Amino acid sequence: MEVNGLPIHVLLVHFVVVLVPLTAIAAVLVPVWPAARRRLGIVVPLLALADLILVPVVMEAGQWLQARVPSTPLILAHAALGMTLLPWVIALFVYSVLQWGWFFLFDRPDSPRRPGATVRRVVVVVLTVVGLVIAVGTIVDVVLIGEAGSRAIWQNSFSPTPLPTTPSPTPSP
Repeated sequence: MEVNGLPIHVLLVHFVVVLVPLTAIAAVLVPVWPAARRRLGIVVPLLALADLILVPVVMEAGQWLQARVPSTPLILAHAALGMTLLPWVIALFVYSVLQWGWFFLFDRPDSPRRPGATVRRVVVVVLTVVGLVIAVGTIVDVVLIGEAGSRAIWQNSFSPTPLPTTPSPTPSP
């Protein structure tokens, strides 16, 4: 799986590195910041759905790429860590849908099913704690996977000092 001669994994992984943590942060903002809740609405579950679709695609592209590069301990470590992200993304998606459902269906001033203030406060605290756990776990996992991938590609593959350059040929008139 290539695009313009580059493995698609190295291109798509940038979307995961940005979109998954962004979704996790937005998911934490929803229960704690009513203005964010009003503005984001269904956007957070839709972002989480995009993550849920994108992560397996990137994993598949990574497996395709792994079969085409020399196997090293760093590549194996990156691949093993890469397999740990999907459960976090599934949890983020389920959490995002559940919290959206709570705020959209029950915790609205015009909802006939709106529970009392104490129940609403308890639910917001639970949603916040669960959201923080999922967000921190997801973001830490993305960072560890990305760092392992960077090490697999870049460790010992560049010089700490600039290399001498050869002068480019001067065009003749």
